[in-house]
Amino acid sequence: MKGNEASVSQMRLWPRLLWLCLLIAALLALFWSTYASIVSIWWRSETFAHGFLVLPIVAFLVWRKRLALQQATFRTDPRALPLLGVTGLIWFLAHLADVAVIEQLAGVLLIPLLIWMTLGWTTVRILAFPLGFLLFAVPMGEGLIEPLMQFTATFTVSMLRLTGIPVFWEGTFFSLPSGDWSVVEACSGLRYLIASLFLGVLYAYLNYRSLWRRVAFIVLSAIVPILANGLRAYMIVMLGHLSGMKLAVGIDHLIYGWVFFGIVMFLLFAIGNLWSEAPLPEAADPRTPPSASVPESAARGHAILILGLLLLALWPMLGASLDRSRTQMDTVHFEMPQGQAGWRTLTSAQTDWTPRYLDAALEMRQDFQHESDSVGLYLAFYGNADGELINSQNVMAVQKDEVWRMPYRRSTQARIAGEDVTLSESQIQSSGQKLLVWNWYWIDGHHVANDYVAKLFETLAVILGRDHRQAGIVLYTPMGAKAEPARERLRRFTEEMLPAIDDRLDAMP
Repeated sequence: MKGNEASVSQMRLWPRLLWLCLLIAALLALFWSTYASIVSIWWRSETFAHGFLVLPIVAFLVWRKRLALQQATFRTDPRALPLLGVTGLIWFLAHLADVAVIEQLAGVLLIPLLIWMTLGWTTVRILAFPLGFLLFAVPMGEGLIEPLMQFTATFTVSMLRLTGIPVFWEGTFFSLPSGDWSVVEACSGLRYLIASLFLGVLYAYLNYRSLWRRVAFIVLSAIVPILANGLRAYMIVMLGHLSGMKLAVGIDHLIYGWVFFGIVMFLLFAIGNLWSEAPLPEAADPRTPPSASVPESAARGHAILILGLLLLALWPMLGASLDRSRTQMDTVHFEMPQGQAGWRTLTSAQTDWTPRYLDAALEMRQDFQHESDSVGLYLAFYGNADGELINSQNVMAVQKDEVWRMPYRRSTQARIAGEDVTLSESQIQSSGQKLLVWNWYWIDGHHVANDYVAKLFETLAVILGRDHRQAGIVLYTPMGAKAEPARERLRRFTEEMLPAIDDRLDAMP
């Protein structure tokens, strides 16, 4: 009799698995561009190459739960539908605003939601960790690069001064008597941090049962690589300094770094092994028939699954419809203002420095002078089929530039178009010139510097059909020993010239 019940349960399970396969296939087809973008980042970036291991590891973790799944109750769950719709909406908004990381995150979160809807909450609870581990497939964390660079530079300089070596320090650049050093993106330690967290989370799950041990080891997996990267940078600088800049300044720089990281990870896991706990046996309860499934109306279950499929298809179809309706900006009609408040245009440029805005539809620049004061204006206009205005690759100075470097960047306040706007202020310098630079975005009539707020305005402009009205604005002026005189020139220029510039921007179709 029990054999017949188990057979009936298995028969009820197979239609659900077929539905799940159908929904996953639909997910891949509808959100193909999102998943393709994830894999492309895995392929080209060493920082996120671990993504290729995520799916095999998740499959292994699910296989380990096979006995627990045999006791699970499988039932379609309508509670997943609202979250499925909300996650799809988030994907849609991120797609419109070209926020790739949010789009990719939403695409990955749709997978456990489909499993919840199809197989029920009990299944999701059993597979909570494997499904959560899918988040490591999302290539995110680049927003940590700059603060990690700042921490590494601060840590290294502090250790050098503690050692007794004199250091001249500007932002992420510092000079020793033996030579110059800079902390670039590759030295930020993000690769170490992500690799350590990836391994640490998996190790904590497999080797500990108690929550506090798991949390403690994961916290260590986050803190140790950050401190280790600072120590690594200090040791490399010391090697270069003590060897007269003969060691640790070329490819051996990276080799020493990864060898050191490997030693640190070995010590971390060796210490973690002292806390390890024996895993609980994954034995099935003999009193519970395998794959026990609570009977439910077939019509109800199919209705829930069909509604889920419709919710899944709604957002990518709407996104494709809006993509087709978006118009390309063929030409930009913009004329630089002249003669406002005594500011006259200069025929020659005051600097050969240029900010980098990739794939702009049009770039314009003009230098102005008022008595002895000079200020430069740079504009980068973007159209729909062109590059992305709000992009981490659009920078005031490129890392490892042979001429220009950016010792610091911070926020400052300026009054633009009658509003107080928080701008990004940078110091850009070469061996012969130092500039104070302000930059921000103009999007459909709004002046903003925050990337997230700018993305919000960009999304609203897309919905309103005005998404080609966007530009990057950069002001720059020569800077002396002190920043305040240069800052005052930029404030004066914004008060006297930007109203006219703003009027011309607003007049753009």
